[in-house]
Amino acid sequence: MRILIATDAWHPQVNGVVRTLSMMADAAKNLGVEISFLTPQSFRTFAMPSYPDLRLALPYQAKIARLIADARPNSIHIATEGPIGVLVRRYCRNQRLPFTTSFHTRFAEYVSARAPVPESWIWAALRAFHAPSQAVMAATPALATELRSRGFRNVVLWPRGVDMSLFHPRTVNLGLPRPVFLCVGRVAVEKNLEAFLDLDLPGTKLVVGEGPARASLARKYPHALFLGARQGEELAEVYAAADVFVFPSKTDTFGLVLLEALASGLPVAAFPVAGPRDVIGTAPVGVLNDDLRAACLSALTILPQACLEFAGKHTWVASAYSFVENITNIRGIAQNGDLEHAITRRSVLESVREKATMPS
Repeated sequence: MRILIATDAWHPQVNGVVRTLSMMADAAKNLGVEISFLTPQSFRTFAMPSYPDLRLALPYQAKIARLIADARPNSIHIATEGPIGVLVRRYCRNQRLPFTTSFHTRFAEYVSARAPVPESWIWAALRAFHAPSQAVMAATPALATELRSRGFRNVVLWPRGVDMSLFHPRTVNLGLPRPVFLCVGRVAVEKNLEAFLDLDLPGTKLVVGEGPARASLARKYPHALFLGARQGEELAEVYAAADVFVFPSKTDTFGLVLLEALASGLPVAAFPVAGPRDVIGTAPVGVLNDDLRAACLSALTILPQACLEFAGKHTWVASAYSFVENITNIRGIAQNGDLEHAITRRSVLESVREKATMPS
């Protein structure tokens, strides 16, 4: 089975969307599913205003059609609502091809944080974008419920995973005063980093990530340490060197970094909002409190073993299986003659389920 994913977020961007798509696609190979990507790398790009690290593509319809034809997919998934997503959606609509979408980013809150645009307008645009989708994939039950309450149809779950071969406890000493309170993610206004940086905490506050707010926050909070972007082993080592993972965001739909922290043996301190509440729930691996300082200090008492056991239940193979199952559940996809080499829903699921349960 071949799946084409259209996404406006791609390397060299470092964010949860890119990591989710990359890791899920790698895991899908173990299920006999081939995933290819239609990304900004095929087009000219320009820097997003007020966010120079984020580049948007300048796609055009003819090349979109050619790239889709070259990929010869059995199914098309649109991961983002940007320029590429819009044109791939238009192609599918014009060709009467079924497609799926996923909801990764709360653009309504992000745009409103930067410009005087009513959130209701952005939500209306997002609802219209996803309306023709055969399945709108959401990372958590709470997000799925919220989308349904906002008028989104065909909402299904697509959980996330973590690579425990990369993120795991190890002995790393950064030479910093302990305890080390770590925050990883995009350094931007919507991440609510000041709620963390304003806290009166012992030890060290450590921020990993790039973004438009990094320079101003570094000047405002000279006692915090800003390391910039880290990936792979370098990122995993920073997780392992910390004592508590602090997640101040109130707008993230999931927070992939939460699972990376837990896999590294780090307890979580966060506000009791949808993202961390959905990931952690009532598990004894973090503290969710409107008083973020109290959450940080209480999290110091949580044992790393509980975090490891919790993270071990979230694999990328399970995430990939859920993604493929959502796609094969689309009624009529196997009968659509415009999708070459389509195979029946039953045979796809049987094949994928068999490979997903094989011992590694």
